[in-house]
Amino acid sequence: MKLCVMGAGAWGTALAVAYSQDHDVTLWTRDAAHALSLRNTHCNERYLPGIALSPDIAVSSDAASALKGCDLALVATPIAGLRAALEAVARSGVPAVLWACKGFESGSGLLPHQVALDILPAQVSRGAFSGPSFAIEVARGLPTAITVASDDIEFVSALVASLHSPRLRLYANDDLVGVEVGGAVKNVMAIATGVCDGLGFGMNARAALITRGLAEIARLGVALGGRSQTFMGLAGMGDLILTCTGDLSRNRRVGLLLAEGRSLDEVLTTLGHVAEGVPTAREAAALAERLQVDMPITQAVAAVLDGRLAAADAVERLLSRDPKAETPPL
Repeated sequence: MKLCVMGAGAWGTALAVAYSQDHDVTLWTRDAAHALSLRNTHCNERYLPGIALSPDIAVSSDAASALKGCDLALVATPIAGLRAALEAVARSGVPAVLWACKGFESGSGLLPHQVALDILPAQVSRGAFSGPSFAIEVARGLPTAITVASDDIEFVSALVASLHSPRLRLYANDDLVGVEVGGAVKNVMAIATGVCDGLGFGMNARAALITRGLAEIARLGVALGGRSQTFMGLAGMGDLILTCTGDLSRNRRVGLLLAEGRSLDEVLTTLGHVAEGVPTAREAAALAERLQVDMPITQAVAAVLDGRLAAADAVERLLSRDPKAETPPL
C-alpha cells in the first residue's frame, strides 16, 4: 500500500517508521526546512530524537506531490491542522483517509469526523485511528494496540487487514463518535490527574479520578451518539489509563506543572510540544454545558486553564462535592 503520513511531529514520524517496513511511505511536513533536515539526517531530532528514519521513507513539504498516487492519507497533525490537511486530501483525489489526531476543533467544537464531513467528497472513505499509544514506543516497535473506527465497517475491516502487524495490532470499530470522544476527553482527564499527582494526593485519589473521569467521558460520548461499551475498550479505558499514568504523557505533564503554580503560558513553553487537552478542555466544557451533561472534572480543568481557579482550589472543590450514589461508566 502507498501511504502518505501527514504531519512530521512525534506521532506522524513514529507511524511513518512503523509502516515503512511493509509499505511505501511518504512523510509530509509543512515546513520545508524541517523536510530538508529529515532527508539529510534521517532523524527527527526535534520531535522524536534517537529514532532512525529508513532511507526508504520519502520526505516532502509539498502536499500535492506527497499525496499523488497514494492509496491512503494518514493525518497525524494536531487537530488544529486537520482542516488544512483534509483540504489537501480533497484536492488530491486520494480515495481514503484516516486521522490520528484527537480532540475538538477550537472555535467550532467539532469532532474530527464532523470536520471531514465539511471538507471531503462523499466518495472518500474515512475514519479515526485512536488508542493507547506513545509515539516513541511505536517507533521502537514495542507492542501496541489501536482502534480504527469508521461508519463504514467494510472499509475499516479491509484497512485493518492491510495495516495490521504483530507489533502494531489494529481492531476495527464502527462507533466513530465514541472512539473520537474517548480519544479527545482522556487528555483532559490526564491534565486533572497530573494536577492531582503534583499536589501529592496519592494513588488512591488518582484511581478515583480516572474512574470518575471515565464516567464523564462515557456520559458525553453517549449524549453525542456514541455507544457506552466503546468506552470500556482501547479508545476509552485503554487510552485513558495510559495517558493518566504514563510518564511520557504530555497532558499529564501539563497538570504536574500547573500543580507547581506555573502559569499556562509558562507550562506550554516548557513543554515545547502540543498538548491537545488544553484546547479540548474548553471545548468539552462548553459542549457539556450546552448538552446539560454533568462533567465536573472537565469543568474544573477548564477553569484552571482559563485562570479562573487555582489548581489546588480545583481539587478541593471536587473533593467537597456533595456525596451521592455511584453511577458506573456503563
